[in-house]
Amino acid sequence: MSRLAGKVAIVTGSSKGIGAGIAARLAADGAKIVVNYTRDASHADAVVAGIVASGGQALAVRADVAKEGEPKALVDATLEAFGRLDILVNNAGIYDIDSLDTLTAESIDRHFSVNVRGLLLMTQAAARVLPQGGVIVNVSSGVAKSPNPMAHVYCATKGAVDVLTRSLGMELGARQIRVVGVAPGFTETEGNSHLPRDLIQPFIAKTPLGRAGLPKDIAAAVSFAVSDDAAWVTGSTIDVAGGLVF
Repeated sequence: MSRLAGKVAIVTGSSKGIGAGIAARLAADGAKIVVNYTRDASHADAVVAGIVASGGQALAVRADVAKEGEPKALVDATLEAFGRLDILVNNAGIYDIDSLDTLTAESIDRHFSVNVRGLLLMTQAAARVLPQGGVIVNVSSGVAKSPNPMAHVYCATKGAVDVLTRSLGMELGARQIRVVGVAPGFTETEGNSHLPRDLIQPFIAKTPLGRAGLPKDIAAAVSFAVSDDAAWVTGSTIDVAGGLVF
């Protein structure tokens, strides 16, 4: 496929998991990809190597999207390498299990810093250079609408993401830039591979399609969201959860 030929995409937090799946899929669709990471370059380099081995073009760039100035530096590196930016996928995020008794001021600040502040700062930097027809995809979660008491703070940040998808879509629509949310259900990734099966199994049991999601499932929805097939979609969040309501 080459429906994204000539396009350039940044995928934040794409060294592993859902982000890596999105990067690989958009590259297969023909886009040039900036693989963003915060700490471990080796995983990002492996994603780049996989894209290049499949005939695509990709570059790994370190940036912490929650830190002032670093989103702009990421965009600048993209423009220097590929000359343009057409697609931003706000995938970077963190997740911790908590309860009302165990959450802390630090954990609240850390979650909102990455999941909300980082998304806004990254969108601000990208929007300054996105052309007419550009697309921003915000990776949300099913817990934004059906929260789980095992993760109060994370759920709250994803509720904020859905609100921002709507408000940003309203502001950027005048420039013909679309903003689309994608909300995964429970998805198997490296980040949750440590969780005990007795914690995971109830989510799978509640999923009408009878399995956990895979990064490629979410990537397929992002591929649609950034394509011309979704040209009349903005300000909305698409559930990609196998029917799961948390």
